[in-house]
Amino acid sequence: MIQTVRKAWGIPELRKKITFTLLILLIYRIGSAIPVPFIDSRMLEATFESMGSTFLGLLNMMTGGALSMATLFALGIQPYINSSIIIQLLTVAIPALERMQREGGEEGKKKIQAITRYSTVAIALLQAWGYYSILKTNYLLESTGIWPALVIIVSFVAGSSFLMWLGEQVNEFGVGNGISMILFAGIISRIPSAISGMMEGVTIWSGVKDGLITREGLISSFTAQYPAQKADRIADMADQYLSRAMAPWVIPLILLGVLLLIVLIVFVSDAERRIPVQYAKRQVGRKMYGGQSTHLPMKVNMSGVLPIIFAQSIASLPVTIWTFVGIPEKGTTAYSIYSFFDSKSILYMVVYFLMIIGFSYFYSTIQFNPIEISNNLKKNGGFIPGFRPGKPTSDFIAKVLSKITLFGAIYLGIVAIVPLIAGKFLPTSALAIGGTSVIIVVGVALETVQALESQMLMRQYKGFLE
Repeated sequence: MIQTVRKAWGIPELRKKITFTLLILLIYRIGSAIPVPFIDSRMLEATFESMGSTFLGLLNMMTGGALSMATLFALGIQPYINSSIIIQLLTVAIPALERMQREGGEEGKKKIQAITRYSTVAIALLQAWGYYSILKTNYLLESTGIWPALVIIVSFVAGSSFLMWLGEQVNEFGVGNGISMILFAGIISRIPSAISGMMEGVTIWSGVKDGLITREGLISSFTAQYPAQKADRIADMADQYLSRAMAPWVIPLILLGVLLLIVLIVFVSDAERRIPVQYAKRQVGRKMYGGQSTHLPMKVNMSGVLPIIFAQSIASLPVTIWTFVGIPEKGTTAYSIYSFFDSKSILYMVVYFLMIIGFSYFYSTIQFNPIEISNNLKKNGGFIPGFRPGKPTSDFIAKVLSKITLFGAIYLGIVAIVPLIAGKFLPTSALAIGGTSVIIVVGVALETVQALESQMLMRQYKGFLE
């Protein structure tokens, strides 16, 4: 990986692309540190800790901490991701959009992209209003009224729209997928905070063990710091603080788990099913062409990390809506239902797992068309040994595609769910957040390196032909 980046940096054109991508990510990190006015950021961070939800923690991790600090990029790239999901699903369901995408050519793709942009702004507006409602409900605003509400909502929408534009610029002038790169940068920026959090967890564990830190003492301290907060919220803050306690032996286990997860991701990312292809000999004039043997590569995990990103967005939708409306009080029926859909619940894990499998199949069908592959083989005089050209070939390719997609989907589901399950039993909630983050970070890194290798290969062929 490092060698690939070093070689790419030696090519002037690719060096410009890498530099441009790094500048975009720098702008993103600067925007993530610009606070939105009229918000008490200190109390907001404490409130986020008191909520103690893995889902909220994951969203905060995705935004590089911008969500808990209420900065310009607090919504992150999530509105664009949700918009892309909706438009892609509608493209399959609505014939007019499907024709626009398949038959419209470059102009059709531009129209689809324009619809996605408008949808992004609409979703960002809805999420910004929801976030403002959370701030207002929890008394986290320094001032209320129409003007502060307008400034806060417009700032969030503008920040999310600007992030969408930055991602598109990376796609056009940079390296890799812009959306994935922004997620990558946000998660990477939280690594120092995650490390300090583990160290703090060990300190808390030692304090609890020695009797220096108690629940009653924490409640008294938080009450003095945040007199405007409700008693149950103060109690939640104390419980959440105590839940961060981490025994020293847990840290090596987490590091070992992360290492094994990285190895598994790299192994499966390079795995592929090779279907043998034979080209028949044909005579053109006095020359004989064909007769060689090759293979049709089919990656086990064609869709990369996109199914995880999209599945997380959809599976967390009930909790997202409920958070915007207002988290119910503990002990009520509404809170029981809310907990049922929380990211720590069995229902969430099941839905999350099924969503990953569904999106894996969805993207594999988009990226790999067995009928088109079969027709191309037939046109070029190629065939799969043991299968007649045409429908038998396409049926065989579709069967193989279905099997390897299932394996790849189960792999993605397992690596996404296992950290969530482990987080229920180990004394740290960060494990669930870190598990999904590792998948995204490693997946994006591998995809970016592959993009660099492809561009270097294209330039080698171009130079050879010229």
